[in-house]
Amino acid sequence: MHRRLAFWSAQIEPCDAMDQSQSPPPLPEGPSATQWITIVHLSALAGILLVGFGHMLGPFIIWLLKKQDVPGLDAAGKNVLNFQISWTLWGILSAIVAAFGSCLVFPLAIPLILLAFWLFYVIKGAIAASNGAIYQFPLTIRFFP
Repeated sequence: MHRRLAFWSAQIEPCDAMDQSQSPPPLPEGPSATQWITIVHLSALAGILLVGFGHMLGPFIIWLLKKQDVPGLDAAGKNVLNFQISWTLWGILSAIVAAFGSCLVFPLAIPLILLAFWLFYVIKGAIAASNGAIYQFPLTIRFFP
């Protein structure tokens, strides 16, 4: 049942004759712990789409659903939620300063600067989590110990 191709000089075997040991390994069943922790970090970017508290809602939902199943997710989820709540408070404070100090250019730029730093730290935390490291966010109040 083997044919030889003159052009490629290769043998073609029918599918029934293939050895079962050559089958590819099975795919993993789902995301690993490192991937779930990275997803918790990146779910804070839902705040860009869900204006208001979307940046806290994404990590909170994943933390509630997966904290018992995924090792390390409980501590990482608390860390991300502490960061999101703290930076929400810093954002409210900067908006108040910008509203009352609006005669100067710098107070108006504070919320935009704070937003840029928030985005930087969310991405930096996700990269650290994808590498298996625990990232401690700066200027974070520990609401969840």
